[in-house]
Amino acid sequence: MDSLEKSAKTVDEAVELALADLGASRDEVDIVVLKEGRSGFLGIGGGGATVRVSRRHAEETVREAVSVAKEILEKLLSLMGIEAGVEETQSGDSGRAQFNLELKGDDLGVLIGRRGQTLASLQYLLYLMAGHRLKVHVPLTIDVEGYLERRSESLQTLAQRMAERVVTTGQIAVMEPMTPRERRIIHLALKDYKGVVTQSIGEGDYRKVTIVPHK
Repeated sequence: MDSLEKSAKTVDEAVELALADLGASRDEVDIVVLKEGRSGFLGIGGGGATVRVSRRHAEETVREAVSVAKEILEKLLSLMGIEAGVEETQSGDSGRAQFNLELKGDDLGVLIGRRGQTLASLQYLLYLMAGHRLKVHVPLTIDVEGYLERRSESLQTLAQRMAERVVTTGQIAVMEPMTPRERRIIHLALKDYKGVVTQSIGEGDYRKVTIVPHK
């Protein structure tokens, strides 16, 4: 068994359950948060967390998988009638290498979509197709002309500004609906911010982050 999904009250608990079943340690796996655990708004309601934990393969195997994923992505773009180049890049160290497929071309906004939802859906589709064909987890991110980095910087700035407002006014701030990746950026940006805590509320595409005063 190289990959499995586990659910629990929190992400950490779900990860620990998966690691026990895989017989692996955290530095031997890649973790994808499919659903964040939440305590609910002001303690009311709430839900569990779901993660996919996959054992890391040798870098040569992953490189081959990324090459196949690139081939699949190029085919998808062709079927969609979109002209775009696909450039493969790598970040991180050899132990935690992250592979990226950067799409380059003109008028590629259609691949990003509102709040990056189209891009997130395209990446998830590619993840499923490549995983089904190769039976190997591919630590892969798709980006369009550096959109993800720009969006990440913008969200971090927005999170800081809204947290300052919450501390000043003492009122809860509710952000717009975001993808799981974007919500995680907000949570991490304010993890150590004094005077506030963050929570995720809502369901599906309408899930959003709230910033709550905290003493």
